[in-house]
Amino acid sequence: MACILAIETSTPVCSVALALDGKVICDKVSFDGPSHASLVGVYVEDCLNALKGEGLRLDAVAVSSGPGSYTGLRIGASVAKGLCFGFGIPLIGLHTLDIMADMVIREAGEKADGFYCPMIDARRMEVYAAIYNKIGEEVRPTAADIVDAETYAPYLAEGRVTFFGDGSSKCKGIIPSANAAFLENISPLASGMMPLAEKAFAAQRFEDVAYFEPFYLKEFRATIAKNKVLGN
Repeated sequence: MACILAIETSTPVCSVALALDGKVICDKVSFDGPSHASLVGVYVEDCLNALKGEGLRLDAVAVSSGPGSYTGLRIGASVAKGLCFGFGIPLIGLHTLDIMADMVIREAGEKADGFYCPMIDARRMEVYAAIYNKIGEEVRPTAADIVDAETYAPYLAEGRVTFFGDGSSKCKGIIPSANAAFLENISPLASGMMPLAEKAFAAQRFEDVAYFEPFYLKEFRATIAKNKVLGN
């Protein structure tokens, strides 16, 4: 059995959860805006108290690795790494869009159909998005998309595409296809990370705690490297 603490801070929603063998036994979440700095530590303490109350030992920490808020991801990663160093346990990094897609597809169950496109708001008409099929396989990797009527046309031409996440609301009037569907109020949550965290733990897909960095840093460094090659 694995006892996993999950931390999700990539959006204005802040959540921390504790699960034993996939079953959530403590779940703390706030939808009241970006207050991660003041809430994450309190939520972690609540979960660790629940851990002690059950006489359990923490086996791993899972953290959402982005894309998402620079500040939120930095806070979540810092707390997760500190816990892993302190307890001497492994770190599991989970892509935020994978978490969102898995939550929605699992909720749909047998009714899952077509493609699924989780979106994280970036700026202006930009979103971070990826495309998944109905069984949760990534069919187009994460990209920073500038959304217009043609951005997702190849997938919409094949059938239904369900858009969700805090970046999807600004796309409603821009994607005209009848095959476009939109889900409201979908945010990545720590409790929703558990199925993917369990799989990663079983496969021992762990991060190097010392060198782990969220998606925003990887993207930033890749952009710098690209600009150097181009001479910009």
